[in-house]
Amino acid sequence: MQDMLVRLTGLPDVSLEEAGLLKKEKVVFRRAIAPEKHFVSNWVLEHFGEYWQSEVEVAFSRQPVACWLAQRGNDIIGFACYESTARNFFGPTGTLESERGKGIGKILLIKSLESMREMGYVYAIIGGIGPAEFYEKTVNAKIIEGSDISIYENLIRKS
Repeated sequence: MQDMLVRLTGLPDVSLEEAGLLKKEKVVFRRAIAPEKHFVSNWVLEHFGEYWQSEVEVAFSRQPVACWLAQRGNDIIGFACYESTARNFFGPTGTLESERGKGIGKILLIKSLESMREMGYVYAIIGGIGPAEFYEKTVNAKIIEGSDISIYENLIRKS
């Protein structure tokens, strides 16, 4: 998997989309807070696995917490983290399969990238990308040539 680079100046404004999802779908987007760590960590483990759970737990060690949530009522439906595996890295991020295609992932991505811009970054790395087309279309991200061998190269894996 390759990494991508995204320029953080000129990110798209998603405020209207966010307001629409709140009105139509009752989805609230917000930064996670420390007392929720065990809920979010367990949810990510259940829906996305141990590796992402570990990264989420690192995001909760940051101040402010480096994890954005999408929730409906008391239910988490999506998340996005940054500065978990490495400084200036976006990810992991995920949305429940049943909630995909509504723009939730896009808003979580933009919220996280805006947070990274507020930290003083001008560019961010999207590590070990899956859907390159999504990142290209949403934030004009570009593949980093030669990034096939990345920070994840020697990741300990289950047999």
